[in-house]
Amino acid sequence: MRVLIVDDEAPARARLKRLLAPFEDVQLAGEASDGAAALELVVRFTPDVLFLDVQMPELSGLDVAASLPDGGPAVVFVTAFDRYAIDAFDAQAVDYLLKPVDPARLARTVQRLRERRSTSRARAAPPAQLVIPDRGRMHVVRCEAVDWLEAADNYVIVHAGAQHWLMRRTLAGLLADLGEAFVRCHRSAAVALGHVTQLRSRDKGDATVLLRSGAQVACSRQYRAELVRRLASGSPPPPPG
Repeated sequence: MRVLIVDDEAPARARLKRLLAPFEDVQLAGEASDGAAALELVVRFTPDVLFLDVQMPELSGLDVAASLPDGGPAVVFVTAFDRYAIDAFDAQAVDYLLKPVDPARLARTVQRLRERRSTSRARAAPPAQLVIPDRGRMHVVRCEAVDWLEAADNYVIVHAGAQHWLMRRTLAGLLADLGEAFVRCHRSAAVALGHVTQLRSRDKGDATVLLRSGAQVACSRQYRAELVRRLASGSPPPPPG
C-alpha cells in the first residue's frame, strides 16, 4: 500500500512515518503540509491511502477528502480532536485515529486497509490501459500492447515493442492490478503470457524468455516452474477491454 501523509505539523508527520515503518507492505509515496499540496500529490503519485489531518490552514482534511475523485485513495483521518468523527465517516473514511497515535490502534487500521484493498481487488477487473505521467504529459498505453515489465527500485519500466516508459509503481503492486495476463519470471521482471514465443534453457535451471517483439527476458530458476505451469495451462485470458 502506497500512503501519503498529510499534516501541517512536521513532528506529527515524522512520528506517523516512524510508526508505519515496521509494516513491510506499507510504502511512503510522499508527504504534504497542506491540503492543496496533498491534492497535487494525489494526482502525481496515485497513493492507495491518505493519512489525513483534519485541521489545516486553508483546505481542511475534510475539504481534501471531498475533493478526491471517485475511486481515489482510501482516507484515514488523524487528528487530536474527536469532534470530527461523524463528519469523517460521512466522508467515507476507513478509520479515524486520535493523536498521539497508539501503535496497536494503528496496526488495526493497517489491517483494515489490507482487508479493504483485498476485497476491492477481488471485485475489480484488470485495467485495459495504463496512464503514465511523463514530464507534463500523460502516456496512455494499452495493456495488450505491453510485452514485459522491468523493476527499477520503486519504479517499473513498461516495455511495449521498441518503446518504453517509466512508471512510479512497484512491480508487485502493478502485477496485482494487471491480473492473470502477466507472470513474474524474475525478481525484477514479468512477461505478458500472450507475448511469449519460446523458453530457452540456460545453466543452473535458469532460462531466457523470448517474446513476439524479439525481446529476451531473463527467467530465474525460482520463477521458471510457475511460468511453465502458466504457459502449459492453456491460452492466457484475453487482454482487458
